[in-house]
Amino acid sequence: MTSRLHLTVDGPAAAPVLLLGSSLGTAAAMWEPQVPALAERFRVIRYDHLGHGRSAVPSGLYTVDLLGRELLRTLDDLDVAWVHYAGLSLGGMVGMWLATHAPERVRRLALLCTSASLGPPEQWRDRAATVRADGLPAIADAVVARWFTPAFAAARPEVVAAHRTMLTATSSAGYAACCEAIAAMDLRPDLDRVTAPTLVVAGADDPATPVEHARGIVGRIPQARLVVVDAAAHLANVEQPEQVCRLLLEHFHEERGDG
Repeated sequence: MTSRLHLTVDGPAAAPVLLLGSSLGTAAAMWEPQVPALAERFRVIRYDHLGHGRSAVPSGLYTVDLLGRELLRTLDDLDVAWVHYAGLSLGGMVGMWLATHAPERVRRLALLCTSASLGPPEQWRDRAATVRADGLPAIADAVVARWFTPAFAAARPEVVAAHRTMLTATSSAGYAACCEAIAAMDLRPDLDRVTAPTLVVAGADDPATPVEHARGIVGRIPQARLVVVDAAAHLANVEQPEQVCRLLLEHFHEERGDG
């Protein structure tokens, strides 16, 4: 295999493939609340972005184009002609790139708590510089505070702690490089090329990618619809796992047997 991405695979080998992309600073475990139900119907493949989890941490400049092409290489290695795709945050950004640059590879698309352009660029470059100098613990509390609502954090401190540990276990170099990829990203001009029916999910209380970012995506993708999940911040699939799982099952179930 030529791919540098680490994969976690669940579900029947003959089922349609559902590819799951995680957020900046997390890995495949982020999707664990949804995997049992999704794997009953799909071949669920979770991947870690470059610089994250157990994937490679190549040196040099990262771009969303690089992350997307690495994912295409992985699909080629697996001999997978097309997938359903769901991505949250950075995973959604890569999903938009995939659906615009290789639309024949994406049958249905779900974009969660993400943005097609997330400025200002200086914010991301400053964060990258901080992480390179001081490590991920220097920003962990501020990042995790955007991942969950205060009410959820108070009620489920063990879940918050587990995700903070996932963040701080991420490669500082890989995280910083992905921050710089987001700084340079503007996917908006190409979104009208998406042919896949698209579900866009926003957390009503998400300070990282507010609802207006989701509305901007819906306004540019021809077959897109928006669902706003109440009582959810950035990691909506963790904070409202049952509702997000139901939305994904309904969206992908419609054509799960095609192809």
